[in-house]
Amino acid sequence: MLSRDELRRHLIQTRIAGDVATSRENNLDHYSSLANRDPHYMLGLTFEQPWSYRDVLDLMAKSAGVVADPGHRRGQDTIDPDLTIDAIDAMAERVAAVLSRPAPRVLFATGHPTGLLAVHLPLARFAVERGATLLTPAEGWTYAGSGFGRPRRVRYLQDVAMLDDRGGFVHTHDPAPMRHMLDELDEADGGLPDLVIADHGWAGAAGEAGVPTVAFADSNDPGLFLGEAEGKIDVVVPLDDNVLPRYYAPLTDRLVTLVSRAL
Repeated sequence: MLSRDELRRHLIQTRIAGDVATSRENNLDHYSSLANRDPHYMLGLTFEQPWSYRDVLDLMAKSAGVVADPGHRRGQDTIDPDLTIDAIDAMAERVAAVLSRPAPRVLFATGHPTGLLAVHLPLARFAVERGATLLTPAEGWTYAGSGFGRPRRVRYLQDVAMLDDRGGFVHTHDPAPMRHMLDELDEADGGLPDLVIADHGWAGAAGEAGVPTVAFADSNDPGLFLGEAEGKIDVVVPLDDNVLPRYYAPLTDRLVTLVSRAL
């Protein structure tokens, strides 16, 4: 496992954190859309607080490390690598607490098959090695998703849920598949998961349902950070969610190693 300083350098060099690829304009547009309660940016969550645009920006500066100055309207934006590492460490604590229980039931899902799947797969394998049952509800469930009206279906790769569109895994913000999956589990004998590890709408829908949830989110996905602030999501790790998959390896190694040490 890399030291904290080594991992910080790696996050900055690969732009997982530091000066990230997501532009300031894109971030602020999403913060405004969320403040206006656009469902696409709420990621399946509802909020008790009013969360104005400035409130969202202030929270994202605190939780993800974007530039706090509201006058900074264009160009480069940032994620604080120390906040990323702190959140990874906090996520490890939550995951270890669940895996320390007898026969824990865990559900993995990602809307980032070209990025964050590289984090989910080794963590899922580790969970199985430590005695967890990985849940695979609603496999093959098909619905009219947000992909140009074409049917999309829930499909699993090594027990990590994703959406399939014409045979390819696709990027999605949609909370509908997780809602259906949890409804199916709730009606079954085993009930809801002990933990969901996810991102985007998969994580938002789980947190909204009251399921213990840890998540990954980019600086332009403020909904999950608001969910964390309101206590619906346990931990959100701020990071660029679509760099080259191999770049996530040191971060994933830290997460798995810390969980292992805690068990």
